[in-house]
Amino acid sequence: MLGGIFTYAIEQGIVDANPARGIRKPKDKVRTRRLSEEEYGILGRLLSEHEADESTALAARIIRALALTGCRRNEIVELKWSEVDDDRSCLALEDSKEGASIRPAGLRALDAINRAKPTKPVGLVFAGGSDTTVYHAFPKKWKAIFDSTELADITPHVLRHSFASLANDLGFTEATVGAMLGHAGASVTSRYVHVVDTALVLAADTVSGFINALMSGVVFKRAPTALDRKAREAAISRLLARAANEDGQEDSALLAA
Repeated sequence: MLGGIFTYAIEQGIVDANPARGIRKPKDKVRTRRLSEEEYGILGRLLSEHEADESTALAARIIRALALTGCRRNEIVELKWSEVDDDRSCLALEDSKEGASIRPAGLRALDAINRAKPTKPVGLVFAGGSDTTVYHAFPKKWKAIFDSTELADITPHVLRHSFASLANDLGFTEATVGAMLGHAGASVTSRYVHVVDTALVLAADTVSGFINALMSGVVFKRAPTALDRKAREAAISRLLARAANEDGQEDSALLAA
């Protein structure tokens, strides 16, 4: 339709050329493609196989980190050890599409990132040679891992979209999913940040743990929501116990002073 309008406009001398010529229409399949639970199992087997192969081990580790964090490709390929905060269970990215960004990282994600952590962690987590050399061979190794497999059509964005979709399946809100992915505007006022950080870490634990289990071959029979009453009561008890302990420590400190 639009092409016909510009063709008519050119014929009438209104415009000299069609400004839309050469622009590719987005492929819906690329934007909506997500891994099924069965495909996560296939992904896990492929990664285990290639992590044992020296020629593809680093790329496989990067792919595992992408799957478990929902990060963009460059956010993991260029991840620095200084950006991995184990104590706060997050990735403190210095630069991303949205600028500086804090991402909650689940335990399984941190396990994958820290698998080959050196004694003195400096430079890039997934270095391509020296500590500061980016692994430029990643696109080529991606093809080597996935070409001629059932997952030949996936991209790093598919892993990100799959993380978000699974988080939604597990009952997390759009705001929570957006915060885990670092979407622009997915933030809260600073007065609530300590509460949201805890909630987001628990959410990241759930999603990365679920994905890791799927990649390990676990088959789930899921309830309508992953956050059942028993799990929620346990989470509340942990938070209250921690808060009471912190208050007790503050009181002790005041008495000592």
